[in-house]
Amino acid sequence: MYSITKNGNCKCSEENTPGWYLLGVLSLLMGFASISTDLYLPAMPVMIKSLNSDAGMIELTVSGYLIGFSLGQLIWGPIGDRYGRRPSIGAGLILFIAGSAGCALSTNALMMISWRVVQALGACASVVLARAMIRDLYEGVRAAQMLSTLMTIMAIAPLIGPLAGAQILVFSGWRAIFWLLVSIGIITLIMLFTIPETLRPESRNGEPLINAMVRYGSLLKSKRIIGYAATGGFFYAGMFAYVAGTPFSYISYYHVPPEFYGLLFGLGIIGIMAANIINTRIVEIFGCDRVLFFGTVLACVSSIAAAISAKTGWGGLPMLVAPLFMFASAAGFIVANSITGALADFPDRAGAVSALVGACQYGSGIIGAGLVGLFADGTPWPMGLVIALSGVGSLLSSRFLHRAD
Repeated sequence: MYSITKNGNCKCSEENTPGWYLLGVLSLLMGFASISTDLYLPAMPVMIKSLNSDAGMIELTVSGYLIGFSLGQLIWGPIGDRYGRRPSIGAGLILFIAGSAGCALSTNALMMISWRVVQALGACASVVLARAMIRDLYEGVRAAQMLSTLMTIMAIAPLIGPLAGAQILVFSGWRAIFWLLVSIGIITLIMLFTIPETLRPESRNGEPLINAMVRYGSLLKSKRIIGYAATGGFFYAGMFAYVAGTPFSYISYYHVPPEFYGLLFGLGIIGIMAANIINTRIVEIFGCDRVLFFGTVLACVSSIAAAISAKTGWGGLPMLVAPLFMFASAAGFIVANSITGALADFPDRAGAVSALVGACQYGSGIIGAGLVGLFADGTPWPMGLVIALSGVGSLLSSRFLHRAD
């Protein structure tokens, strides 16, 4: 099933691929970025009263999560390169479990935000190192195809997350959502040690962790890494503005019942799944960069349309949902290809590169979600404006890649 490269990593041939169980576990690990937020989205308006807070503070629970998720990746990347993928992910899962329990026991918004940071510091280990495991196993276009496949599988989590969260909210309250996350963390921790380690001992980076952290500077000298990171970063700013803004835009502004919010949110996930499936077919024909550029054009056009609808209210809810659906769908062409492109030039530092790109993406998400919360005015306009600026920025950044060649 596996062959060994000159760097000592496990590799899969075109014919021999990992079993579906391994791919399923990797999908679950990558899904921690979404399940940690999507499950409780329908509960956000209810949490305002329960925690004696306001909409802006509750939206900052998303930003707080992104702060921990972004900064944590910079730590876990070098740790995974030095000590291996599985033990590093395991340590992160333990932290995630503790953070989820803290969220469930929170009694005010500041406490919730703090525990969300802890939860994110643990969750990001699963995501950044699962991507590195894919790079351990695959290269080039094949890596992009496998990332798209895994993202299609893991999209089930955000698809059913808001639906499940809404039902849990109705029958058990919002705290039960975080206790469910505790259970998911424990189950995933058990499953983790049933899959093989992909980074062999002889290929691990033995330098001190402080040196590995300093060497992030050398990665930032690569114009191509900057281009890929910025393209994905701007897009993530828009996506998390979408995540932070839609609960209040749909539920509070357009009066969508919380139990039906998940259906509207799920439309975007279906679009992402469809785009990822298409990406696995066309990336081999057109290449990662061309498909990535197409995705940024789609994101830019749809984001501007969403902003116009949010500002004018023309067409009501349907004309807001439609362009947001197209914007979210663009993730299927942007995320996998931007990550694969960045990883291609530094196979021996896959963990660190994955961490750096991920930190840029989710760091931008902090800004996107934070701006929506900061300028919240009870209408969809702040969300629409942030998404539009993000779409334009992603398109302009993708053009930087051509100048870097």
